[in-house]
Amino acid sequence: MDERRLQHCRDGAAADIHVVATCAERVDTSLHSSMRRGSSDEEKQVDDGAPPTPPTAAEVKERWNYPRHNIPRVSACFYSFIVMGANDAAYGLQEYYHLSYIIISLVFLSPFIGYTAAAISNNTIHLRLGRRGVAFVASLSHLVAYVTIAVHPPYPVLVVAFALAGFGNGVTDAAWNAFIGNMDRANELLGFLHGLYGAGAVISPLIATTMITKAGLPWYAFYYLMIGLAGLEIIVTGAGFWKATAHEYRDSVAASSKSSGGNGGLKEVLFKKPGARVAWLCAIFLLGYVGIEVALGGWIVEFMIQVRHSGAFESGLTATGFWLGLTVGRFVLGFITPRIGEKLAIMIYLPITVGFELLFWLVPQFIVSAVAVGLQGFFIGPLFPAAIVAMSKLLPQHLHVGAIGFAAAFGGSGAAVLPFAVGAIAQAKGVQVLQPIILALLAAIFLVWCGLPRIEKKKV
Repeated sequence: MDERRLQHCRDGAAADIHVVATCAERVDTSLHSSMRRGSSDEEKQVDDGAPPTPPTAAEVKERWNYPRHNIPRVSACFYSFIVMGANDAAYGLQEYYHLSYIIISLVFLSPFIGYTAAAISNNTIHLRLGRRGVAFVASLSHLVAYVTIAVHPPYPVLVVAFALAGFGNGVTDAAWNAFIGNMDRANELLGFLHGLYGAGAVISPLIATTMITKAGLPWYAFYYLMIGLAGLEIIVTGAGFWKATAHEYRDSVAASSKSSGGNGGLKEVLFKKPGARVAWLCAIFLLGYVGIEVALGGWIVEFMIQVRHSGAFESGLTATGFWLGLTVGRFVLGFITPRIGEKLAIMIYLPITVGFELLFWLVPQFIVSAVAVGLQGFFIGPLFPAAIVAMSKLLPQHLHVGAIGFAAAFGGSGAAVLPFAVGAIAQAKGVQVLQPIILALLAAIFLVWCGLPRIEKKKV
């Protein structure tokens, strides 16, 4: 009996030990799982608290000082546009070559050929050589052109040299406008960019005139200075964009290109919807704008002499006032335009310009005309930068270079054709026809601008 009770107790104890062991094992397993869950939750909390990583570089809005290498690049763009402005404003050939006005005018038409060639090849240069290649191709084109002009070759060679300079300008125009147009605060930066172009255009004729009239130097001596500027341009832009390879450019537009299934070529820019509408409207807008700018800036001296009966010196100051107004307008209004939106801003600036144009035309006083033309320059100054920003906002990134290059070339045709047309009409009807022509062109580009899609206003 005692033995059976003892055996029963032993069996019960063994069973209890088994139960305790099982429970201990379950507790250990539960504790381990709990610890793993706690660790996992802790890691998740750390991850949740970490700053978000940008999904792609394309979504990061670059600034003039971010990344850091943008500082020398933006500075190089600014310098390059000063060279462009100095190039576009200096001629003085008729007395040297003893040719008619019609033949001499080929020099003004030849840069358009260069711009057209640049529009066709811009995207290819970017894809194969990158922005570094753009920097060297454009600045070398300038240097070769200025060296050729400086040796005052036979006139047909001179025409080719100006076409080559136009090619360099066209490549530069598309590349640096597209580069800066994609940055944060693009209106302000493009205002400075084009303001510096205007500064080059204002200063270079003064330097050229002083060299020719005061120092008694021949017209081509000015291009010795341009050779130095172009040589420095090679160094500045080459160093600034040295690491901007073709691979970097292709990566920057890869997402945009993949989503649309295109490569950013001129065919896609001009004929593939919906981008073609924006490209054509902006190109036509710039055609009219550049035509107004060059026609008014080029013919204002003759108008003031013949119609307002002012002296040559005072008339020249009026032209300088127009270009200064345009330059200041680009600097100042570049800060106002993004705050009210590009589309609305230009729809305000253009009617104001029309008002000053009517004042210029209808009030026959020299002082009133001089002030009015300067204020016209001030309010049309931001038009070109605004068109660049519009294309940058409305088009996918891989189309920017091609679209801006095409629009710049098309605008270049306005600089060549419209002043020539004004001259032809003035020859038949008198220079007083300048004012109604300018008025009609202002109305036309206003209507073209209204046809653009809605542009998102920048949040300040």
